[in-house]
Amino acid sequence: MAEHGAHLTAASAFEDRPSIFEVVAQDSLMSAVRPALQHVAKVLAESNPGRYGFLWRWFDELYTLLDLLLQQHYLSSCSASFSENFYSLKRVPLRRDRRLPSRLATVGLPQKQHWKSLCLLALVPYLKTKLEKLVSRLREEDDYSIHPPSSSWKRFYRAFLAAYPFVNLAWEGWFLAQQLCYILGKAQHHSPLLRLAGVRLVRLTAEDLQALEKKLLAASAAQPPACSVKDRVKLAMKKALGGLAFSLSTGLSVGVFFLQFLEWWYSSENQETIKSLTALPTPPPPLHLDHDTASPLLPTLKTICPLCRKIRANDTALSTSGFVFCYRCAYNYVRNNQRCPITGYATELQHLVKLYMPEN
Repeated sequence: MAEHGAHLTAASAFEDRPSIFEVVAQDSLMSAVRPALQHVAKVLAESNPGRYGFLWRWFDELYTLLDLLLQQHYLSSCSASFSENFYSLKRVPLRRDRRLPSRLATVGLPQKQHWKSLCLLALVPYLKTKLEKLVSRLREEDDYSIHPPSSSWKRFYRAFLAAYPFVNLAWEGWFLAQQLCYILGKAQHHSPLLRLAGVRLVRLTAEDLQALEKKLLAASAAQPPACSVKDRVKLAMKKALGGLAFSLSTGLSVGVFFLQFLEWWYSSENQETIKSLTALPTPPPPLHLDHDTASPLLPTLKTICPLCRKIRANDTALSTSGFVFCYRCAYNYVRNNQRCPITGYATELQHLVKLYMPEN
């Protein structure tokens, strides 16, 4: 198998078509950056829920906005996405006659292919993430009977949950079939999204690298002409957005090299150290949760739910804070707010732990 892989890489080195290893690597780059940024947002939200809690609650929207700015910058200046430019690739429009000269990377894509590429790069992952969260939430509601049996939507979302695995299988199978066709030389694209955008991936040429270097030097040495206040504001906003995208891309480029460290930190070789830390005695509760300065949300009786102020039914604890609620109350609150109602710590539905008392 190794000889076949080496043959594929060597064969593709004499043409502009990148190898399967290059295109798969650039696909996995952004999928590795997202969990790292999500972990940073979670740490900040847990350290100061009042100030940084919104980063966790609105992470998908904020990440999509940053991704749009980043991809817009690279598509405009390099005719490629951030990960494609990182691996020295560019996008070119599809054309029937390949003997025609290719567009330089600095020219950019045609307007139609540019906006298609931008939407498919940033919005499709966002919609897919939201759909997966919706499916997970509906499964939780169905397993624990959050909705009453007489709900008019019960039959609909049960049918949706039954059909989703087959739809997801067809989606992933489409991508796998496209990659197999790309390996065998039967397709110009390794991903159906590239075909929908009307582009294909090629390697950067020496002319592209020279043009990109000249553009960078010209941008740094250019002097802004005399213009009106309105034009200056537009120019300043354009420079600010460009600087934000450049700093974000540089930070991501550097942060990629620390992903290996994060993988080692959570690897099996490091589990002994983690176990030794978790074996330490339980620390005392925070000062702001003492009896004298307790939160006004906490009831006096320990059997009362802090949310509905009634005797708890189906006791459920939040693993992020340790407080106990009714399952229905905790589920609905965490689903809508993504935080603990008492401490404000970032919390997900997977952090709900059902408690089974001996009398039950």
